[in-house]
Amino acid sequence: MINLSNEHLSVSLNGPVLSCVLNRPDSLNAFSDQMVAGLQDALLEAKRNEDIKVVVLSGAGRSFSAGGDVKNMGQATSKEMYEHLGGLNKLILMIKDLAKPVVAVVHGYAAGAGFNLALACDQIIAAEESKFVLSFAQVGLVSDGGGHYFLARILGPYRAKELLFKAEPVPAETALDWGLVNRVFPLSDLEEGAMDYALGLAKGPVQALGMMKKLVDQSDQSDLATILEQERLVQTMMAQTNDHKEGIQAFKDKRKPVFAGK
Repeated sequence: MINLSNEHLSVSLNGPVLSCVLNRPDSLNAFSDQMVAGLQDALLEAKRNEDIKVVVLSGAGRSFSAGGDVKNMGQATSKEMYEHLGGLNKLILMIKDLAKPVVAVVHGYAAGAGFNLALACDQIIAAEESKFVLSFAQVGLVSDGGGHYFLARILGPYRAKELLFKAEPVPAETALDWGLVNRVFPLSDLEEGAMDYALGLAKGPVQALGMMKKLVDQSDQSDLATILEQERLVQTMMAQTNDHKEGIQAFKDKRKPVFAGK
């Protein structure tokens, strides 16, 4: 694998898991153009490299990410902000387009667009002490990074608007109850628990998981007849894969399947 790390992003490969660590701890991993571009490059590598089965996003230091860099807000021109958000939008779409699971591992705060970056992922693993907050209203802005889209679909419009309007932090346990988070671990167990979770996904039939991701993500924009036909077409393709054949043989042999994901 080529070196994908830069000053604001640390990228490493742990077997089949590509780990991307947001690395601006002094600014609570606030986004920079360099960080966003590095994440785009990492996702391109994950798409290209068949040995990568899962991507994990986490943050260095005290928090996952504060989102936009508040210290520099008000200094950027309209053109610079427009272009920065274009890069962020491209990143969000790349996460959704990647036919492999992407897991966000959150500790400390996931705030603003940092919260929305986590929501763009397929699963969120959180530390018990973590908090999620859409802080845009506190600085007179609307959400960016897809917050209006993700929250309305997960929580419904009324609760989504409450989080946007009031900008109050949501504790991890509440986020778990609301379906925003998949698993919660003590902070001391977070890294190990999240990696075990990611490695478990990597052992699955990655082609099938990728298609499940796409079908679920399309379901709220399609009617039942369309999804049924998509399932019909995809299932016909999946039935010809080596992973399906291995799954059937493992069932007959009364053992766990060993999927190749290729």
